[in-house]
Amino acid sequence: MRLGKWWGPRPLTQLGLLFAAIGLLWWFSSNTVDTMAKAGINPGFDFLSRSANFEIGEAMVSYSSADPYARAILVGLLNTIKVAVLGCVLATTLGVALGVARLSGNLLLAGLVRWYVEIVRNTPLLLQLFFWSALTKALPPPRNAIAVANSAFLSNRGIFVPGLLVENINTIGWLALLAVATAAIGAILLLRRAGLLRAGTVGLMLVGAIFAAAVALYITSASARFDVPALGGFNIRGGYNLSPEFAALLVGLVVKFSAAITEIVRAGIESVDRGQWEAARSLGLHNGQIMRLIVLPQALRVITPLITSSYLDLTKDSSLAVAIGYPDLVNVINTTANTTGQALEALAILIGVYLTLNLSVSALMNQYNRRVAMRGTVQR
Repeated sequence: MRLGKWWGPRPLTQLGLLFAAIGLLWWFSSNTVDTMAKAGINPGFDFLSRSANFEIGEAMVSYSSADPYARAILVGLLNTIKVAVLGCVLATTLGVALGVARLSGNLLLAGLVRWYVEIVRNTPLLLQLFFWSALTKALPPPRNAIAVANSAFLSNRGIFVPGLLVENINTIGWLALLAVATAAIGAILLLRRAGLLRAGTVGLMLVGAIFAAAVALYITSASARFDVPALGGFNIRGGYNLSPEFAALLVGLVVKFSAAITEIVRAGIESVDRGQWEAARSLGLHNGQIMRLIVLPQALRVITPLITSSYLDLTKDSSLAVAIGYPDLVNVINTTANTTGQALEALAILIGVYLTLNLSVSALMNQYNRRVAMRGTVQR
């Protein structure tokens, strides 16, 4: 009975289809291997250890053309993760703000947000990326860069912003900083679960984490300083430099998906019964407190599943970076396939990496969604 329940109706037919699928896959694989052998291509992933012999314009870790293909793919992966994480954070922040503004009593503000959403959602992302790429390249040269509060500069060589610069740090130093950050996040989660999380407690923990990080840097002979960019000669020096390609991709993704998140937040807020507003006003709460303490926590049950899809789409659509020259994973894999001839293996790596990234995002968001769904449930 359990076997029938597991297989369902017609188990022999299902087994036959399964073996047919396996046979078809084996036939396709063997034909592919034979075709590659006739073309003089040895199937396998040995090429990952060979020298890549091509440069990558932007890398989060040290890289040179003498490094193997595996390290080049790692550089592309880190670039993809960087733009995906920043894109999700910034798109969520902007989307939530616009979603709340969309429901404000200010007709002008609500109307502007509505037109923003309609224009962005009905324009192809690739076209938007071309627009932002052209805009970044049309910025003035560094000597005539657009200054923002004398601490950030916009130029055709990139966007320069202030940042924390860590120097002379080794692997042990990075591990120590990671341990401090992990301990701080773990302590915040434990206090939150115990119901002891307060603004003062968070402030004290941040001070303690900063002190622990400073001690870790001192022990490992590293140093950290806040670096502000400044115009020097014909170039801008200091701070963080966001390349034109990265800036165009990030802005394009944030604008596109903030519009989708705006509508998700609007729908989530409107799903909360109006009686909640009236009850909160009877307690003397103003609109800001009602939105932050009562409405948004309940709206998260509707918002979270939909916003997960936006995060997955943003991560996948970051692959359009190849169209504007940003060296993401797709760009590096494409170059790898062209220079090695191992197109099938490169494609398999690309599929595996994107599946891993998206399944990881989905798992994290599903876990958060379960926690949100459990809030406010009545224990009987």
